[in-house]
Amino acid sequence: MYIIVGLGNPGKKYNETRHNVGFRAVDLLAKKNNIEIKKIKFKALYGEGRIANEKVILVKPQTFMNLSGESLREVMQFYKIDMNRLIVVYDDIDIKTGSIRIRTKGSAGTHNGMKSIIYQLQDDSFSRIRIGIGKPENCELADFVLSRFRKEEVSLVNESISKAVLTIESIVEESIEEAMNKYNG
Repeated sequence: MYIIVGLGNPGKKYNETRHNVGFRAVDLLAKKNNIEIKKIKFKALYGEGRIANEKVILVKPQTFMNLSGESLREVMQFYKIDMNRLIVVYDDIDIKTGSIRIRTKGSAGTHNGMKSIIYQLQDDSFSRIRIGIGKPENCELADFVLSRFRKEEVSLVNESISKAVLTIESIVEESIEEAMNKYNG
């Protein structure tokens, strides 16, 4: 079983913001694999289903980004799975728009949602897929991540979200190493 978490902020006003690409990736994964994300528990919306022959739990924390770890701690305590069966998908300002990066562990960098997760889990040895959203120019970081993509960025972002979904499927069906070889960069 895998737990696949997309990070974002709850509420319609945040739907298309840069910070919500993790939610969008999990939503696309759910649609592609006929999984409904409608259950409410763990301070999250979640759904259960299968990818290939593997059971998956898709999770969208509803705690707002900076408290994502609270939700994820509850999920991990309930399901009691190994950290190598956790995949977190989120936005990253240090990666250019349209790119993704896959890692098996590491620090949170400047991402407050990831800081919360690592703090709450007391572990950083889980897979993560970072979706590039670009760097802010002439604005505060908080304003930038809560902004929408410019028209010329939309197709790049949609491609990177689709690539993140293919990456998740590759991790579940094959391995993290195989996914990294296919999709990193």
